[in-house]
Amino acid sequence: MDSIKNKTLTRSEVPVEETWDLSDLFKTDEDWRKELEAIENDIQTVTKFKGQLANAQNLLDCLHARDLLIERMVRVMTFASLRQSADGTNAINQANSALAASLASNVSASLSFINSEILALPEEKIKQYLEQEKGLKDFSKTLTDLLELKDHRLSPETEEVLAAFGEVLDSPYMIYERSKTSDMRFSSFSTENGEEYPLTFNSYAKLEESPDTELRRKSYNSFVSTLDQYKNTYAATYATEVKKQVIEARLRKYDSVTDMLLHDQQVTKEMYYNQLDTILKELAPHMRRFAKLKKRVLGLEEFYYSDLKAPLDPGYNPEISYEEASKLILEALNVMGPEYMEIIEQGLHNRWVDRADNIGKRSGAFCSSPYGAHPYIMMTWNNSMRNVFTLAHELGHAGHFVLAGRNQILSNTRPSRYFVEAPSTMNELLLSKYILNQSTDVRMRRWVILQSLSTYYHNFVTHILEGQLQRRVYDLAEKGTPITAKVLCEQNMELLADFWGDSVELDEGAGLTWMRQPHYYMGLYPYTYSAGLTASTAAAQMIEEEGAPAVERWLAVLKAGGTLKPLDLMKLANVDMSTSAPISKAVAYVGPLIDELESGF
Repeated sequence: MDSIKNKTLTRSEVPVEETWDLSDLFKTDEDWRKELEAIENDIQTVTKFKGQLANAQNLLDCLHARDLLIERMVRVMTFASLRQSADGTNAINQANSALAASLASNVSASLSFINSEILALPEEKIKQYLEQEKGLKDFSKTLTDLLELKDHRLSPETEEVLAAFGEVLDSPYMIYERSKTSDMRFSSFSTENGEEYPLTFNSYAKLEESPDTELRRKSYNSFVSTLDQYKNTYAATYATEVKKQVIEARLRKYDSVTDMLLHDQQVTKEMYYNQLDTILKELAPHMRRFAKLKKRVLGLEEFYYSDLKAPLDPGYNPEISYEEASKLILEALNVMGPEYMEIIEQGLHNRWVDRADNIGKRSGAFCSSPYGAHPYIMMTWNNSMRNVFTLAHELGHAGHFVLAGRNQILSNTRPSRYFVEAPSTMNELLLSKYILNQSTDVRMRRWVILQSLSTYYHNFVTHILEGQLQRRVYDLAEKGTPITAKVLCEQNMELLADFWGDSVELDEGAGLTWMRQPHYYMGLYPYTYSAGLTASTAAAQMIEEEGAPAVERWLAVLKAGGTLKPLDLMKLANVDMSTSAPISKAVAYVGPLIDELESGF
């Protein structure tokens, strides 16, 4: 081989300015360890109220004490989690992550008495407390939501035991992530010109978007070849997660796992099915047209699953530095006003973002937002314009939770997962619209349209297909069907074939896509991406049409945090998700984008 391209650095080799500053959480590892031990000792600040919650003042004091302890615990857990995400190969990071998980399990078990004692009180008594003690007003939604769980609550002793087993019950996700970051190794591959390319989970995300068909397809073959070696282990891990949920749903007397998970999101089955059914039916024709357009423009005899993310204009791939991207994002989001922009500026310039690519780093991107501290964003920066959209997306999460944290107590900061992807996709939409309005370059306009389609592909195709697979898996599991690698691959292939029709050639590797995402270990999370994008599409159109009034409504939604159920939260932004109308409108937005691309080629 002539050379090794794009050598992946170890964490210690990464320039510090490309990493996040965890000293904002804890100055040293020793400080973190001391706080870990202090929290263990301070659990009694909450447990001292055990057996004494039949009193309005005690109830208020206990809830405040719980919030304070959880805030401290979240900081400890976030520090350990971020270290683990940055380098999963580091033995100290692995050990500290386990310590944090153990602490969380202990705290959860110790505090489980609170909900049990509250639910043991007559409903009228809780309403009386809310009237007697004004301070409880901040916890009114917490208490109301808890009462809705009354029919599904187990005995206090059982709840405490389940909470104590929290670390064990969360182990499928931990095993999945640990295997991906620490054990899974991909074979390098060579192109015809003799260049050898190493492969990681992170680097494949870039290679699958390569304009070089040989590079794209060979990286795919190497990637799925390694996935195939792990499929039975990963299937058993995921099956354990599903079995856990099936058992819990039955114990708690829910009709199904779906009912249990939707209850937690405060979403009706109608809202859930609207997202899945409407998008799968109405989006498929648009995406098949898009795939056939790519095949024609790229001159491919066969259009394979590995070609789906091939750039439609391969000769045009604008590069951009992190500094240039920061300036562009600030300009694009300026419409959101000074309060919001101050948060975004801090995020871009104060090392909230870890953008390095190193061995052991977790794949994908996320924003972690510990209450009482600033958010942390993880991504991998490779000077691509697509990175700008990813960064804007994660800054949307950061802006949301900073505003919610400033305006709400900890218990009221987090809304339902059904809404949580709306603030992030809003930023992507504003960025797209800004570039399209500013640029007179035909190719740049085409490129931005393609990036917008990438967002809709991610949220409306990738995650909806994941959501539909979950729907099938839970149905099979509840009927007693063993969830094996064969079942998962067959179900996945069937879904892909139904969606893409004859527009894409599917190989066996396509059936392994269920192994790529951690979302399957997060309940009914995948489909919520489409709900968030539906809401942000509608709200972004209002901002474009109305300006400041629509912006103020949106900021009010962000500041509301988790004080409203998702349906009411979205109505605050003038988006009604009780019908499929906004979903159909959002899907219809994709059609003209593809029309413009077709007319330009």
